[in-house]
Amino acid sequence: MDNSQVEDAFRVIDASIAEIKWKLRPSSKNRLVFDILALITGLRPAVMVDYGGHGSELQAHLCILLDLIKKQSSLFELLRVMIIEDMIYLIHIRGLAEHALASLCLKREILFVDIDKDPPKMLLQKDGQVVSAQLESIQKMLFSLLCVHKLNKDLLADIPPFLGIGPPEKVLVEQSGYQKDPANEFSGPIDLSSLMQDSQVTLPTLNGWLLGYPVAYLFTKDHVADAISNLSSKPLHLYMILVCRNVVSKKDNFQELMSFTVPCELSMRGDDEQWAKAFMVDMSSKLERCKQVWRHLKLEVRECYPQSIVL
Repeated sequence: MDNSQVEDAFRVIDASIAEIKWKLRPSSKNRLVFDILALITGLRPAVMVDYGGHGSELQAHLCILLDLIKKQSSLFELLRVMIIEDMIYLIHIRGLAEHALASLCLKREILFVDIDKDPPKMLLQKDGQVVSAQLESIQKMLFSLLCVHKLNKDLLADIPPFLGIGPPEKVLVEQSGYQKDPANEFSGPIDLSSLMQDSQVTLPTLNGWLLGYPVAYLFTKDHVADAISNLSSKPLHLYMILVCRNVVSKKDNFQELMSFTVPCELSMRGDDEQWAKAFMVDMSSKLERCKQVWRHLKLEVRECYPQSIVL
């Protein structure tokens, strides 16, 4: 992809938003366009859409928009709307499948901040916690479901036998609630709410992994109040990953790609933390694969004082 294709993509999205009469604020429209660009260039596997309306209205607008833009450009072919409980996401099905596979093979291991108790502690994904094992089960289910798509089936050849993931089975489709349309695989929103029903994995923990963060908060559904209390009393480091487009300009115009927090007591070295440096190396390799579109990537760390936290 080059910048001329990006500009064409912008025009397609802008015209389609106008065609469906979606009244987005300028800041929300810019964010939507930026998120779509991050998805189709491989910088993110998924984004949470929390702008431009609520619930069924937002879901409907997104589905109609994707239908329109996919008819006009193959760049958008692998974008889908995904629903988990009351959260709405845009995903790139190839990017998310690769993200899940990298996690399962521990090539991209997430760290957990356990906030069930005070003080919080940092855990590795492979530390054997019940929630970690259940998250792995969700990752396997999601990967298998995404490999139903014809463009993702080749990923199955890269799976080590010990992971125990075979070709997508009918039961995986049935458990996810997804009904395959032979004319257009993944034609509508993918509702994965059922994956969370019998699991101790909370939505904030799943989101940390799903949205591509290197660190996620870990707590069980029985200790939500404790987790909120434990985190609300802590000063936090806000990690912001910023990128700028590879366009002719007198200065670099950085936009926020993603942000997440970590308790200061577990990230005293800020951007010099080993996991932060490893994460930026991984992000830089993603940017390098699409350097015609993106120019620079940087990490900024700010301190946030104790405040009320919503998980």
